[in-house]
Amino acid sequence: MPSATWYERLSPLDTMFLDLEDGNAHMHVGGVLLFEGRPPAHRDLVAHLASRLDRVPRYRRRLAFVPLGAGRPVWIDDPAFDVERHLRRATLLAPGGADALKEHAARFFSRPLDRARPLWELELVDGLGGDRFALLSKTHHCLLDGIGGVDFLAAITDADPSVGPPDALTAWTPRAAPGAAALLAASLRDDVARPLGLARGALEAGTEGRRIALDLAAGARPLAGLAGLGRAPASSLNRPIGPRRRWEMPSVELAAVKQVRAALGVTVNDVVLGVVGGALRSLLRSRGEALRDDLRVFVPVNVRPPEAQGTYGNQVSLVFCPLALREPDPVARLRRIADAMAALKARREAAGMLAFQRLGEVTAPAVCAATMRLLVAMRYFNLVVSNIPGPQVPRYTLGRRLVACHPLIPLSNGATLSVGVLSCAGSIDVGLLGCEDGARDLPLLARAIPDALGELVDRTRARAAVAPGAAVAVPLPDPGAVAAARAAAAPPQAPGP
Repeated sequence: MPSATWYERLSPLDTMFLDLEDGNAHMHVGGVLLFEGRPPAHRDLVAHLASRLDRVPRYRRRLAFVPLGAGRPVWIDDPAFDVERHLRRATLLAPGGADALKEHAARFFSRPLDRARPLWELELVDGLGGDRFALLSKTHHCLLDGIGGVDFLAAITDADPSVGPPDALTAWTPRAAPGAAALLAASLRDDVARPLGLARGALEAGTEGRRIALDLAAGARPLAGLAGLGRAPASSLNRPIGPRRRWEMPSVELAAVKQVRAALGVTVNDVVLGVVGGALRSLLRSRGEALRDDLRVFVPVNVRPPEAQGTYGNQVSLVFCPLALREPDPVARLRRIADAMAALKARREAAGMLAFQRLGEVTAPAVCAATMRLLVAMRYFNLVVSNIPGPQVPRYTLGRRLVACHPLIPLSNGATLSVGVLSCAGSIDVGLLGCEDGARDLPLLARAIPDALGELVDRTRARAAVAPGAAVAVPLPDPGAVAAARAAAAPPQAPGP
């Protein structure tokens, strides 16, 4: 291949997210970002985004597919790239309000991304009322994971509110891409040369082959355990899905979660899972469904090493955690969840899925695709709950303060609900994505999230007050405080008829 051309091959995991996508399961991540202030002028926002794309170079690249499916797809520079084709603007019909925004976001998330272009879109939404506007974001999961999404958020926002639009833009020149014949030849060559190279390097310290060999060795036993895990229990959360979505976005107070964590000696992620478990109890009981201790959540685990911070692509593994929904006491339920997560960590369950991903480095793409479809069909989990650490200091875009960031986690086939959680400047913002037909009661779950935290706070406070040797109850904040604050900051509700 001529040296003047350039491409970057997708990793096996990135490729899997492409393979999982179909007309009903859209594999994009993203969310709803709420800002205070008047929306910026369109030209200023376009210039602002264009000036930040050097920090996120994949946002100027599109997919190219190897002829005959003989290799994993590649990223190439898009010679027709125009940032304005990826930034749209919409105005909600009067009277606007939070419900109108959620309905608009649901339609935005229901539309798949165009694979002929760079795989991302932003939409500025005004007409919310209350001197607020929103940025809706979606990016294909093959381009980034949750941590990568936070890095993108950091790229388009600033810690300094005085930063304005750029005075001038640096010119960008796309690199030439190889032709179809060259891509095919390179893929066939790589299919032979790469496994041999990895095998040769397996015995040499510091090489990629050595790292893959170590990951495979460490993950062999956990991977065997995952293979014997069996299907997740039957639930109304698992039905065939269509292409249309529902969307809700509650928030709770991070301080309350952290103090429950400190009082009970668990992790923030444990508390988040406990809150989700409590809310799911309310949802499933309202549906008349029997509660099960073995309802299982897929919990993504970041495996990005420190030297890879700020890079894109997927560097994530996962564990499957039961939620103990039959336990009525929220503190006892949280302790069972925390014990289960600790046991999963001790057994290095995440290493098992990492080993599975590493197998993709040395097997044919068609084998990886078939295996991933089989894993989804086996339905090892009932829903995804992804907890992502976000910025803990105020962030601004063109002087407008970011007041909430509700993350979007895609639905796979057979899963009617996903839960995204992101901590942002003192609050925990939740994104609830549901299938339109399979999650008509999604607003009930949204209301149950702060209620579940409130119940957990009350029980934790009561236990702290009566604990042996405890002189003073743990001072837990009111979990509804952030909801009230957000209600004041968010777009007003449209008046009823």
